[in-house]
Amino acid sequence: MSSNPIIIIGGEPQSIFIELLLKALKKINSTIILISSNYILRQNMKKFNYNFKLNELNENLSNIKKNKINIVNIKYNKFSFSKKKITSDSNKFINESFNKALEIIKKKKCLGLINGPISKKTFLRGKYNGITEYLAKRTGVSDPVMLIYNKKLSVSPLTTHIPISKVSKQVNKRDIINKIKRINYFYKIFLKKKPKFAITGLNPHCESFQKVNEEKKEIIPAIKHLKKNKINIKGPYPSDTIFLKENTKKFDVIFGMYHDQVLAPIKTLYGFKAINITIGLPFIRISPDHGPNVRMLGKNKSDPSSLIQAISFLKKYAV
Repeated sequence: MSSNPIIIIGGEPQSIFIELLLKALKKINSTIILISSNYILRQNMKKFNYNFKLNELNENLSNIKKNKINIVNIKYNKFSFSKKKITSDSNKFINESFNKALEIIKKKKCLGLINGPISKKTFLRGKYNGITEYLAKRTGVSDPVMLIYNKKLSVSPLTTHIPISKVSKQVNKRDIINKIKRINYFYKIFLKKKPKFAITGLNPHCESFQKVNEEKKEIIPAIKHLKKNKINIKGPYPSDTIFLKENTKKFDVIFGMYHDQVLAPIKTLYGFKAINITIGLPFIRISPDHGPNVRMLGKNKSDPSSLIQAISFLKKYAV
C-alpha cells in the first residue's frame, strides 16, 4: 500500500463536505492532506462530536503524520451552521484552496486530488461549465473527460454542463473518438481491464425524420473508427432502454451525448456509490457525486458513501 497522501480540498465552506469527510475517516484509514479552514474543521468536529487529532502542516510539508488529519489552513471565519445560503463570500477562500492544492501536487508525490463540491453559480460564475473544465484550464488540458465511475457500471457524457439546446451542435465524431479513447486508456492503465463500451444516440430511438441526423453523420462514423482501432464498442443504443438490467450487465461504460442522459440513470441505479473522475489531467482528480447541499448543513444525516468510494479508489489504484 502506498504511503503517499491524498490531497483533499474542502470546497465550499457552507456545505456538508466536512461532515462527510469526518464520517468517512471513521470508516476508512488513509493519509490525507486537507486543504481547508482549521476553524471550519474544528466547528464540525465539535458539532458532531469527533475527536480526531489535527496536525497543521508546515510550509514544506515535512511534518505529515499518518494517524492525524494533516491540514493546510486557509483562513476563513465566516462559516456558520445557521447560514443556509451560499454566497460569493467564499470565492477567495476556494480559489486559494485550489491554488495550494495545485502547488502541492507539483512539489509532492500524491495519490490524487479529491475536492469537495462548490457552487457553480457563485464560484465559477459562468466562466467554466464545471470544476472539470476549471481544473483543465488551470493545468493546460484542452479536452478533459468526465467519468462517473462504479465498478459495476460507469457512464460518461460527451457534453457536460451546457444547456440542452446547445447539445446537438456539440455532437461530433472527433470528440466522441477522443473521449472514448481516453476512457479506454484509463481503464487499461489503472484498472488493468479492456472495457466494453455502449454508446447512446442523441435522438429518441436513435431516429430522426430529418435527412441528416447526428447518429448518421457523427455517432455511427465514430463507432466505425473506434472499432477499427480495437476499441470494444457497440451502438448506438436508444437511451430509454440501454439502462435496463439485462443491457447494463453487458458493458463497463455507457457513453452518452449529454449530462442527464447518463447521470440520471447511474444515480438512480447506484445512488452515492459512484464517483466523478476527471480523466486527462496531470493527476487523478475525483469529486464525490453530490453537491454542497447547504440545506442539510449541521443535520448529521448526509451519506458519506461517495467520498468513501473516492478514497478507496485512490488507495487501491493510484499507486
